[in-house]
Amino acid sequence: MARSKLSLPLAIVAVLHVLLAGLVYAEPEMDPYKILGVTKRASQAEIKKVYKRLAKEWHPDKNKDPGAEDMFIKITKSYEILSNEEKRANYDRYGQMDDTQPYGNAHYGHRHDSFYFDESFFNFPFNSKNHRDFADSKYTLHFNQYVNDVVPDSYKRPYLIKITSDWCFSCIHIEPVWKEVVQEMESLGVGVGVVDVGYERRLANHLGAHRTPSILGVINGKVTFFHYAVAKEHLRQFVEDLLPQRLVERVTDKNDLQFLNSWHELNKPHVLLFDQVPAVPLLYKLAAFAYKDYLQFGYVDQGLSETANLQKQFNINTYAPTMLVFKENIDKPADIIQAKGMKKQIIDEFMSNNKFLLAPRLVNQKLFDELCPVKQFHRRRKYCVLLITGDEEIFSFGNQAFLSFASANTREVVRFAYVYQRLQQPLCDILTQNKDTVQSQPQVVILERRNAAGKAFFKPVTAWNGSEEDKQCLQEELERLQKDPSILIHDAMLPELNNEFASMFVIRWIYASYDYLSEVTDDILHNNWREMMPLLSLIFSALFILFGTVVIQAFSDSSDDKQTKPKAKDGTKAENGSSGSSSTSSRPPKKNFVEVTELTDITYLSNLVKLRPGHMNIVLVLTDASKNILLSKFAKEVYSFTGSLTLHFSFLNLDKHSEWMNTLLEYTQDAMQIDADDDEGANRKMDYTGYVLALNGHKKYLCLFKPVYTGEDLDSKSSEDEGAASCGRSRSSSRDDHPPRKSNRARSISTLQIHHKLDRLGLWMERLMEGTLPRYYIPAWPGLDKITPNK
Repeated sequence: MARSKLSLPLAIVAVLHVLLAGLVYAEPEMDPYKILGVTKRASQAEIKKVYKRLAKEWHPDKNKDPGAEDMFIKITKSYEILSNEEKRANYDRYGQMDDTQPYGNAHYGHRHDSFYFDESFFNFPFNSKNHRDFADSKYTLHFNQYVNDVVPDSYKRPYLIKITSDWCFSCIHIEPVWKEVVQEMESLGVGVGVVDVGYERRLANHLGAHRTPSILGVINGKVTFFHYAVAKEHLRQFVEDLLPQRLVERVTDKNDLQFLNSWHELNKPHVLLFDQVPAVPLLYKLAAFAYKDYLQFGYVDQGLSETANLQKQFNINTYAPTMLVFKENIDKPADIIQAKGMKKQIIDEFMSNNKFLLAPRLVNQKLFDELCPVKQFHRRRKYCVLLITGDEEIFSFGNQAFLSFASANTREVVRFAYVYQRLQQPLCDILTQNKDTVQSQPQVVILERRNAAGKAFFKPVTAWNGSEEDKQCLQEELERLQKDPSILIHDAMLPELNNEFASMFVIRWIYASYDYLSEVTDDILHNNWREMMPLLSLIFSALFILFGTVVIQAFSDSSDDKQTKPKAKDGTKAENGSSGSSSTSSRPPKKNFVEVTELTDITYLSNLVKLRPGHMNIVLVLTDASKNILLSKFAKEVYSFTGSLTLHFSFLNLDKHSEWMNTLLEYTQDAMQIDADDDEGANRKMDYTGYVLALNGHKKYLCLFKPVYTGEDLDSKSSEDEGAASCGRSRSSSRDDHPPRKSNRARSISTLQIHHKLDRLGLWMERLMEGTLPRYYIPAWPGLDKITPNK
């Protein structure tokens, strides 16, 4: 009974599985013509044009539509069918989009995490080493192998690398194209590699590959990502684009002499390939890249009328590709090869046998090491016959005579070369045993290198001017050398040769900058944001600093003659300068504003009680009536001190917080005795307008400035020095002795008096900064929020 209960759910699951499978098989077959939107009569050019447009539109990296990836795969698969004439004919006849089954059936029907995978659960191909593709295991790369082998080898041939993993469902789709491309590229000489992210996460991160599948190229140690649809034509073009642009020069009847005559300047043999195809074959380009340090390459298109004279001159067979190599003699090729189907092995052997001129010039240490290798065994001895000469016209006859002698040489153990004395002076001084640096006559030296450190045996043979006697003398010495190597009686440590072809620093910097900008542009165009984040962060930081400085400068710079009204709102800036008032300050400000904050119950804690150690708040005491005038004067007087980061500037409104002022001054006995001798002092309310308090919130002390009138009123002169030089008491400068009058003159005098209350503030600020003012310590700061405002 229990078994029947358990079998019922299993039966339901099986039925549902069959029904779902039936729905999948019932899906209508996809029509590649409808997917691409072309007719059955469309040409290959039309199909390719439509495919490029649709692939760009539906690429998952560009199109965020949920069905973009599905549509992109359909577009790519349709293009693979219609771009291949055999597959296209097969579909037109039998209606099949694949060689095995129609597109959209079981193999492509199921979806999982936006990737396609095989329908069969029991034949699940992922996450199992036993089911991994053995073709990929042949090319598997490890980190050390990439660093030690691939990177150095990438300077001779490009590499095509696939990034994959066991759980990469999308990798199934590109696998057939990848295998076909690998088979072709490997036969041409392109290196192939596969990186499994599951086993080589370090190498994948080193390459900058953060998703699978990815395809990238490596050349000259530089990594370039493939960003297009995985098709055979695209990957082939990608490999071709990796190669440098001017590897092969187009040669016609107009520039053939210029091309061949450059052997002396470049110090290289020149290779010419004659073929009937208009584009340079990729195999020839790859060979040119592999031997770019030894040979110069040119291509002759036999289909052009401009190359007819070249074909006739060298008697070229038009039915098979022909390759010629020219050395010092440009009228006759030094070697020739002709084959209808040229293979990489044949080309490599042909290039290796013709890497050097008959008598090349030693221009760097690398060439010297290859021409004159270090002795390893007795039977592998290599002797170098070296002509030390100059590049002036007077040496041309002797140089030509040496070249003709080298051309007639038949000994494999002897190599001929020459060197310009002025360009390789240290080497020439040792071989000629010349103690001074003055250029001597041309001379021939025979040498044999003994070790890589530079030790060599040598013998100066004769001075060389190209005469028959010189040639006879050299011939006799070579015959003696063949019988008795001990005739090389001198030994020395040879210095390393100068690299005559080393590019200037500026040129190398330009090339490096161009490569870097190309890489950055490529990353931006293809949204490789993870790699671009450090650079973008640096750029935006620089722009922020630049524009921030410009904005601050724009707001802070203004004309000295411009006068604006001061602003005294909470947290605003009090402008320096007011119309209708003159200033007697000795420090004209450079800018016309100072940031002054009102001291309120909101800003009280931050601006005073919790002020950081070493910081002080300079507080101006004012009323609503005197606010504008005093703030303007205050800004002028304190502006020269705004450069100090420890000073903060505020103002206190007596109309709101007069009791706080009285409470604060009660803690200082001297301050409470203001005008005690004045008969009216006890009967009138104290006027603190124009007072300035320097408050140290951390150490709880204050310094006090009391206003001083410096105008024409003689009664105020007795208190000038006292108010300007002390934090303690001085007589009030308020002009209460004069009865208030309502005339315009009285108002003008009152305004003038208020304006002059801060005349000595600048001097007081200097003494404050010097620390010479008396201090009044406060047991505790009175709370501004607990005091009832005086309305």
